[in-house]
Amino acid sequence: MPLRFLLILGALSAFGPLAIDMYLPAFPALARAFATDVEQVQLSLAAYFVGLSIGQLVYGSLADRYGRRKPLLAGVTLFTLASLACSFAPSMEWLIGARFVQALGGCAGMVISRAVVRDLCDPMTSAKVFSQLMLVMGLAPILAPAAGGALLLAYGWSAIFVALMLFGAGCLLAVALWLPETLPAGHAPAPMRGALGQYRRLFGDRFFLGHTLTGALCMGGMFAYIAGSPFVFIELYGVPSEHYAWLFGSNAAGFILMAQVNVRLMRWRGPEYWVRRWVWFYFASALVLLAVAAVQPDALWPLMLPLFCSVACLGCLLPNATACAMADQRANAGSASALLGSLQFAIAAAAAAAVGALHDGSAVPMAAVISLCGLLAAVTAWVTARARTN
Repeated sequence: MPLRFLLILGALSAFGPLAIDMYLPAFPALARAFATDVEQVQLSLAAYFVGLSIGQLVYGSLADRYGRRKPLLAGVTLFTLASLACSFAPSMEWLIGARFVQALGGCAGMVISRAVVRDLCDPMTSAKVFSQLMLVMGLAPILAPAAGGALLLAYGWSAIFVALMLFGAGCLLAVALWLPETLPAGHAPAPMRGALGQYRRLFGDRFFLGHTLTGALCMGGMFAYIAGSPFVFIELYGVPSEHYAWLFGSNAAGFILMAQVNVRLMRWRGPEYWVRRWVWFYFASALVLLAVAAVQPDALWPLMLPLFCSVACLGCLLPNATACAMADQRANAGSASALLGSLQFAIAAAAAAAVGALHDGSAVPMAAVISLCGLLAAVTAWVTARARTN
């Protein structure tokens, strides 16, 4: 795949991570600006997740009916305009609504970028490309909060959304100029009235659903870590808040490294082979993490070692599971990508909520949810492999 396409698809994949992570440092400032509490500000984040879950299903059908470019251009335009609306928000209610619309636009890039990869690549090459796109998911948690904090300090919270607007405008220009239509020539347009039927057929595809759930459960483990790590690092082990980003970034670096290792692994075996191997390593790392958390060591490093391993191996699992799920969906890549993304965010949100609900003042809830996700992912991958061979 040409480097130009990779850069555009990487930028489109970044809509979600950037819009989520970049404004996190502004929560206290937003609470002061709108004379409310941080819990109310968090509703704007919840609204974004709801928009992502709903919007992905819509864009999947649109991409299979009207091609990749038109829905993508419409979605990026909506994201850009909604980001501008966020920057001028006069009230918290306005911000929450604008964030919902921003997510409805931004998820177009996330859905259609996966469909474009499937249009242009075979399963082996898809796994390599998805691994390269994982750089975005790994770098965003490192760079986005730092960039958001710098903009907040220099210009105020509205500058963060102005920056997102400019990013959206740049992506819109790049798509308009350099990303061609990739829907295969001669493809019969899928009627919109058949969208629900198409999703029902995908749910009946055991191979697609198995690998989608494997990846979604792994994503759930990552969100459990994201939700639980601030308390574990800062409150439980007394890490200064200004040093939290270093610990978070070290795990993100492991994720990035293993995603690039996965590109090399494709030289020997296909993505399905590596999903079956890495998912058990992920589960084993999560079990060690749970055991260490239950012992509650005085030092942080015994917990960090299995946590690093569990996060790092997701850099291999997620791109391979995505490539396997999309492998047989060439004619319906848009709908398949949409369902894949929606299930990922639904399970990830549930995992993050479970960490909060189980909070007991220790690292056990975070480790337990990660372990449960690892167990379910391993069992799902095993069942899917057996279904494939039978």
